[in-house]
Amino acid sequence: MYFEYLLITTVFALPAIWASLRVKTVFRRYEKVGVRSGMTGAQAAAAVARAGGAEVSIERHAGFLSDHYDPRTKTLRLSPQVHDGRSISSIAVGAHEAGHAIQDVAGYVPLGLRSKLVPVTMIGSQLWGPLLLLAYFASIPGLIWLAIGAFALTVVFQLVTLPVEFNASSRAKAVLASTGIVQTQEEALGVEKVLGAAAMTYVAAALQAILTLVYLVLRTRD
Repeated sequence: MYFEYLLITTVFALPAIWASLRVKTVFRRYEKVGVRSGMTGAQAAAAVARAGGAEVSIERHAGFLSDHYDPRTKTLRLSPQVHDGRSISSIAVGAHEAGHAIQDVAGYVPLGLRSKLVPVTMIGSQLWGPLLLLAYFASIPGLIWLAIGAFALTVVFQLVTLPVEFNASSRAKAVLASTGIVQTQEEALGVEKVLGAAAMTYVAAALQAILTLVYLVLRTRD
């Protein structure tokens, strides 16, 4: 079962791999297109957060597309390309992360739930693989269900993440339009494509997790 599982999960991972490659391609494409406002991603993020009533600090964070919002410290951490860039891609990603800060201020329930799920999901993600391996090689009855339960935490996290990410993008696009940070139809379309490509990575990750969980449950019937 274990080696079959490795093969199956590799197949399930293909959409996620495709989505990851696509978001990088789209980001690189619009990274070459400047914005009329001349704002950097950091400046746009600050403006969007401020317009949404969120007070945040903004830090330059190492890594390509490593951008994220830390609700514990109210900090936006932006990758160098986003923090310093003056492109459609930089504006889009910076504004999206600011959208999470606006969610935080508004008390957006899925964001709070996702934050609470992080520690238990991390534990589950570390345990389920070894548990599955042990269940296969040691033939311990019931241990596979413990592995499935641990992996199910990842599925729940991925599902909760979907509305969080889509909502953050919606908030960001609305503020970008209302404040005039995005000034042309070309810029608006570029922002839409960058954020749309990014959203697909979360959809693909959720699909991969669901299919893997279904496969693990079905294998228990053999």
